[in-house]
Amino acid sequence: MAGQFEQWWQLQGAWVEEPNRRRCGESGVQRLRQEDGRVYYAKRQIGHIYRSWLHPFGRPTVLRERKALLALPECGVRVPKIVYCGTTRGEQGWRGLLVSEELQGFQDIESWYAGGGRERIGPERHALLLQQIGAMLARMNQGRWQHGCLYAKHVFVRVGEAESEVALLDLEKSRRRWTSRGAARHDLRQLRRHSSWSEAEWQLLLQGYRRQWGKALPALD
Repeated sequence: MAGQFEQWWQLQGAWVEEPNRRRCGESGVQRLRQEDGRVYYAKRQIGHIYRSWLHPFGRPTVLRERKALLALPECGVRVPKIVYCGTTRGEQGWRGLLVSEELQGFQDIESWYAGGGRERIGPERHALLLQQIGAMLARMNQGRWQHGCLYAKHVFVRVGEAESEVALLDLEKSRRRWTSRGAARHDLRQLRRHSSWSEAEWQLLLQGYRRQWGKALPALD
């Protein structure tokens, strides 16, 4: 398995997220373009760990993200498909690598807005898209999964002529909560703070969330 890790580690591509130092290590993301035209994204980490009561001495965060990427599709949430995930420990400490498939045709919703997406589809379809995002987040939280770093830039959309699809990215801080309400409270508060939606747009998102949730939401204040 070490050989497979090194094979993937040696592949290089353009940085889409330059390595930055956090969690006592560094982490960055490269785009890997394959000869057959497929595109992968490789999250490379050195000494980038998280600690928990199960892992008090630290564990690579790519393993936590892998767990979420495998679990969320069972909740009805679209996420990137894993191609390879592995870790190794040596003189540099932990190295972690997570390679996933490109979400073809998707872009983060902030870029989609900047490109005039809201204006192209009109208010009615935009309202449906916001409700669709809300329903996706409710399915995640109902499964007691908390994204943990939910900004609007982590919500990805693919908007076609007649249909729209939504997905989530960047799940390295995700974790399973004891209750679905705890997950909901954390993620919704965080997303509200880190999004540019108007109050009317936010209420449309919550409308989709409530419809999927099927019960009273926890207080968000």
